[in-house]
Amino acid sequence: MNQKQIDKKVQNDVDQVKKGLSNLVEDKTVQVNKIKDNLTETTGKVIDNLTEWIGDSTSQLGKGFDKLTVDAKETIVDSARMVEKDVKKGLNIYNEKAQKVADLVPGGFSDKVAKYPWVAISIGLAVGLILGQILKPARQSFE
Repeated sequence: MNQKQIDKKVQNDVDQVKKGLSNLVEDKTVQVNKIKDNLTETTGKVIDNLTEWIGDSTSQLGKGFDKLTVDAKETIVDSARMVEKDVKKGLNIYNEKAQKVADLVPGGFSDKVAKYPWVAISIGLAVGLILGQILKPARQSFE
């Protein structure tokens, strides 16, 4: 083979390699674009699923708070009713006992207590303070 034939053969081989490389680059570009599209689609699905999951969780959490609030309100109302009943019962018992004591005192004391209940309360407080002072233990110094 002469030089011209060798040059032509080399040129043909170079052209074939260029063509092969061009095809290879195009194939790889197509594959990269497919991967990119798949990643975009998968990312979109993940975002949609995550958004749906967060929405569902928030909704369930809101329902839980609503139930907790309703339960707390019901408990408070029930407790208030019980306290009210207990206070009314205690006051009725106190009034009955106070009336019995007032009936035993001569001089129309029960009529005055019925007209002026603050008088009985004031007398009860005064007696309580006096008894507290009398029965209080002596204070000791720790020196």
